[in-house]
Amino acid sequence: MIRRSTTLHSLPALRTALRLLAHELRLPADVRSRLALSVARAASGELAAGRAVTLDASAHDPAAPGEPCPLTVRLRAPLAPRPAELPLDDLPLPAERLPDAAVWRLQAPSAGAGTPPGAEPAAGSAPAGPRRIIEQLEEELQDALSRADSLASDLERLKHELGETNSGVLALYVQLEERDEQLRRAHGQMLRELEDALRPHPVRVPGVEMAIHYEPAGTDAPTGGDLYDWFLLPDGTVHITVVDALGHGVTSTRGALNVTHAVRTLALEGHPLQSIVARTDEILLPLDPELMATVLLARLDPATGDLTLANGSHPPPLLMRADGAGQLMEVRGRGIGYPMPGSDGLLHDRLDPGDLLVLYTDGLTESRRDPLEGERRLAHAARRHRHLPIEEIPGALAEDMHSVILHPDDTVALTVRRTAPAPDEEGS
Repeated sequence: MIRRSTTLHSLPALRTALRLLAHELRLPADVRSRLALSVARAASGELAAGRAVTLDASAHDPAAPGEPCPLTVRLRAPLAPRPAELPLDDLPLPAERLPDAAVWRLQAPSAGAGTPPGAEPAAGSAPAGPRRIIEQLEEELQDALSRADSLASDLERLKHELGETNSGVLALYVQLEERDEQLRRAHGQMLRELEDALRPHPVRVPGVEMAIHYEPAGTDAPTGGDLYDWFLLPDGTVHITVVDALGHGVTSTRGALNVTHAVRTLALEGHPLQSIVARTDEILLPLDPELMATVLLARLDPATGDLTLANGSHPPPLLMRADGAGQLMEVRGRGIGYPMPGSDGLLHDRLDPGDLLVLYTDGLTESRRDPLEGERRLAHAARRHRHLPIEEIPGALAEDMHSVILHPDDTVALTVRRTAPAPDEEGS
């Protein structure tokens, strides 16, 4: 059994005492170096402050031959005002904190066939003095170098594995990017084809020019319940339908398509314009009882400019004259799925050359929750942009109106402008 108690006043003396103790107990180089670093770090504050520390060590005899010897190393700072505050965090060899000390509990090697810990060295062996301390330092250095070499080897292996992993990830990323680009192109092509199927191109007829701007409420739903239709009737007049079905996305698109198809069929069959909204409701409600949609119908004679409107709960069109005077064209009525659906009457007016007609859905004017303010802003925007090429006007109106959007909605902006007749047409 070994018992040692030493009072020390400097770090070199503390390290020397620890190395002599390690030699006496034959501690492995790794444990020896960790113990020396840990005890020195814990005692450094007290020694730097000029106070002594006490190092106690005790090694008990093993419980049975061949078993390790229990070893306890205790560091005390008897002169410190608060001994329990020795710095013991993150030590190479963790310590147990006691009220008056720091304690390291270790296992010294078994005696085996060699000299037991604490026994006198055999005759002719070197004394445990400076030479042995130097040997211990060399052993610790060799152990540190061996661990450094092992860590360096592990680091190189990890670098190689990381490089291979990065190469694989990069290749996978490139493949995913290529696949994503293919999907984007396919998705874009599908949307273009879908838009072509849902949104007919403007009618080409002398004396009238038309353009359209459509903007869905969100990019995840490229279609919605705001649709339009325009076509030429057998008598040469242009028919325009604007529909806003309740809801968003593909489900509302189906309802809006049903409305535009029913209106086109009734118009081509020659039904009076004022009756078409009510007849559309009669046709569709048995098939889709949940359908609710506002509808605006317009008829324009390209030769004379005569304009007729029917309305089912839809926002009123804006007529902007060539001289900048604007007016909303109000027609009372109720839409598809509303009580007593139908247009209460017809509104008749005339488009002169240079006059601009703006038909739209409420997503254009109600983006700030005030329809009256939206109508005033629309009149101002139409007055400012009325001389632009016709294909630029709807987009310019939408850009002005959507400068501030508090709640997004599907938007249709459709513009019709009467043009001056060609010189040969005037003389005919």
